[in-house]
Amino acid sequence: MNNNLLVLQSDFGLVDGAVSAMIGVALEESPTLKIHHLTHDITPYNIFEGSYRLFQTVDYWPEGTTFVSVVDPGVGSKRKSVVAKTAKNQYIVTPDNGTLSFIKKHVGIVAIREISEVANRRQNTEHSYTFHGRDVYAYTGAKLASGHITFEEVGPELSVDHIVELPVVETIIEDHLVKGAIDILDVRFGSLWTSITLICWSIKIRLFMANHLQM
Repeated sequence: MNNNLLVLQSDFGLVDGAVSAMIGVALEESPTLKIHHLTHDITPYNIFEGSYRLFQTVDYWPEGTTFVSVVDPGVGSKRKSVVAKTAKNQYIVTPDNGTLSFIKKHVGIVAIREISEVANRRQNTEHSYTFHGRDVYAYTGAKLASGHITFEEVGPELSVDHIVELPVVETIIEDHLVKGAIDILDVRFGSLWTSITLICWSIKIRLFMANHLQM
């Protein structure tokens, strides 16, 4: 299922032409694509932040949306380039470097495929090792979002269990406390996001009530 929507995220910023080059590649593949931007202000090389911003956003987009997320300090190394299909039938095109951590944990990944750079890479870019965001991810994302390839045509299937995941602080619920971590800040408005969810608070309240009703 493809809906012609392509959403871009990166740590590139907007001071040069990197993001514009990605847009151009995508439109060259399909001029009718509807291209949107999640953010390009991810802190440079901060994979955790990129993973969290995806998790915060994907639930508000319809089925069939394709996301391209490029926070890639390992570009040029042996890390894999992948497309993940989420439980909401969305697609995330990204390096397998931990970017999918929060999607896997909170949204769900039903399948993942390694991008075949033989079939799904811009022609004559084989010797470019530093701009996979343009030559591999934007290009593959555009082909997928436009329906020019299917998910199965991305490349060979990989095990969801074996993708790279970032370490996270698990929430601890005890008799007199709930302990977690501040995952990310919303600096502009002074708020924050934590690993302590409403479900955790609900469990804590039930435990508190049960203990006190027994007294």
